[in-house]
Amino acid sequence: MLKEFKNFIMTGNVIEFAVAVIMAGAVGLVVNGFVNDIVMPVVGQFTGGVDFANLKVILTEASGVAGEEGFVAENAIRYGAWINSLVNLLIVGLVMFIIIKAYNKMKTPPAPPAPSGPSQEELLAEIRDLLKKQ
Repeated sequence: MLKEFKNFIMTGNVIEFAVAVIMAGAVGLVVNGFVNDIVMPVVGQFTGGVDFANLKVILTEASGVAGEEGFVAENAIRYGAWINSLVNLLIVGLVMFIIIKAYNKMKTPPAPPAPSGPSQEELLAEIRDLLKKQ
């Protein structure tokens, strides 16, 4: 059983999948930083200085002072953070599309196998000619 597991783990597909998961995490962090630090401030500038991360509908106001007894945190629907997540998703999708498109372009089609002798039609023609001579 251990040998079968080792063979399974050492196959190319599992290793490629592991690398893809690690790379996806790294790309996700980079894209998240790009969205939050570059794209959303530009979008906010065009929408009148709105910071989408702070957009929310407050359901219950906070009461008391943070850290003291009896403090109740604010309860809010943070739809601005959700908008940031949607933009993040669109950019990740675009980046993955570009990566896959470039990968597919780099793949070269396999070369057709070279003929290793006479074709089947030529062999059949030779057999026919030999039979006619008999």
